[in-house]
Amino acid sequence: MSADDAIPALGRIPSGIFVLTCHGPVNEIAMLVSWVQQCSFDPPMVSVAIRKGRDVVDQLKDGASFALNILADGQKELLAHFGKGSPLDHLPRAQERIHRDQGLGAVLREALGVLHCQVAGGCEAGDHFLILGRVVGGSLQADERPMVHIRKSGTNY
Repeated sequence: MSADDAIPALGRIPSGIFVLTCHGPVNEIAMLVSWVQQCSFDPPMVSVAIRKGRDVVDQLKDGASFALNILADGQKELLAHFGKGSPLDHLPRAQERIHRDQGLGAVLREALGVLHCQVAGGCEAGDHFLILGRVVGGSLQADERPMVHIRKSGTNY
């Protein structure tokens, strides 16, 4: 038995699909993330794994705000848009589909829900950086099933 034998099983760990939004040095940042997990009840916290080398990691330092927009099953347009790395404002009809509050990450009005978080720490985790976010607000915007991603292999997205 070896770690290589576990790769197919690693790929079968289900994960949700989220759009992380935050403020960059010049523009808003929006990116598709899937390695998100609740990691504490009290205080409520989540962990987000982001591949090293992504510009957003530099913006998610202690105290920074970000939002996790939870995608619902079937929201393939949002999956395709943010999966290509397209900017938030390039979303068709962006002005009516995005809500912004001062100091918070942007909210996709049609998302299943949103979690507003504040970075509470982070650490290197292999080829990713693990961000810990304290949940400071949010809402469930629809009563639907979340989009779930199951990979074929534990070696890629």
